[in-house]
Amino acid sequence: PHPPAEQPPGTQPRAAQPPAGQPKQQVPPQSQEQPSLAGGQGRLAPVTEGAGRSYAIGAPDRNAAEGPEPLDGPGGAVEVADPPRPQPMDDELPPEPLDNPRRLLVWPAPDVSTQQALSDRGYRPVIVHSREEVDAQIAAFPAALFVDPLTGPITRTALQSLRQAAVAAEVPVLVTAGLGQASRDAAYGADPAVLLKALAPRDSEQHPPRVLLIEEHAEIALALTSTLERRGMQVARAASDADAVTLAGQFRPNLVVMDLMRVQRGQEGSAGIVDWLRANGQLNRTPLVVYTAAVDQDDLPRLASGETVLFLAERSTSGEVQSRIVELLSRIGTN
Repeated sequence: PHPPAEQPPGTQPRAAQPPAGQPKQQVPPQSQEQPSLAGGQGRLAPVTEGAGRSYAIGAPDRNAAEGPEPLDGPGGAVEVADPPRPQPMDDELPPEPLDNPRRLLVWPAPDVSTQQALSDRGYRPVIVHSREEVDAQIAAFPAALFVDPLTGPITRTALQSLRQAAVAAEVPVLVTAGLGQASRDAAYGADPAVLLKALAPRDSEQHPPRVLLIEEHAEIALALTSTLERRGMQVARAASDADAVTLAGQFRPNLVVMDLMRVQRGQEGSAGIVDWLRANGQLNRTPLVVYTAAVDQDDLPRLASGETVLFLAERSTSGEVQSRIVELLSRIGTN
């Protein structure tokens, strides 16, 4: 026998071929060593040849656009098994179109008769106690912020905070109040100016709030004007809703205070202060305060002389008052 021929350096010996007619034996694939990352350095061990799948990579067609293929979407290289699912709607937000009762922010909770009157008019009262709770409701486009202190006391700080949040979000503000008359010692309610000052925005810290007062009786108007001016507010008075329109153009009020029974109703035809505020883009930034006055006309001279004073009391809950309040809400909430 002859000794095996020497192989050139760097080559591997060729495997012997089986005799003709015998099947080839399958050679198990050789394992590949993975890169080692020890010591912070990557080393690739020599890779031995093994069995595997073959791929053909062709050049792009003559007129085909070159560049990376999209990974997903129509004709993409990656098929998306789970299409995006719509997020469930928040049942607190009204669907489109607004076919639910329209949201009305209220504080405090309305009494039974007011709640029923609001529901009959198509409102859904939502109670809010803080600025954060007002902010959380803005996405639902509430009709207005309605402060009606019949069922509980209200604080000046909370009232100011709610008013600021509503005005910042361009939500109209309507506040109700009642006025009583008694001697200074017998008056059991707060000075109306305390409530009104908390509600009145101002152009700047250097400018006093401007209050437009709509009151038919001169004695009541003078008493309110005196207490407001003592607390640093400017007051302009109109005897009727129609007269207030002319005065508002000159005075540009920050706050409107009016006898609820003097507010023009929709069927009366002529424009009132609410229409002027809307037409001039001021309705969402000028709070409105409507009051009912439990003052006997025979006692008006005592009010004018200073023998008696006005104080905050519970408003009237008569059927006409409830109807006027809900109608006014529907007017200021129509934007």
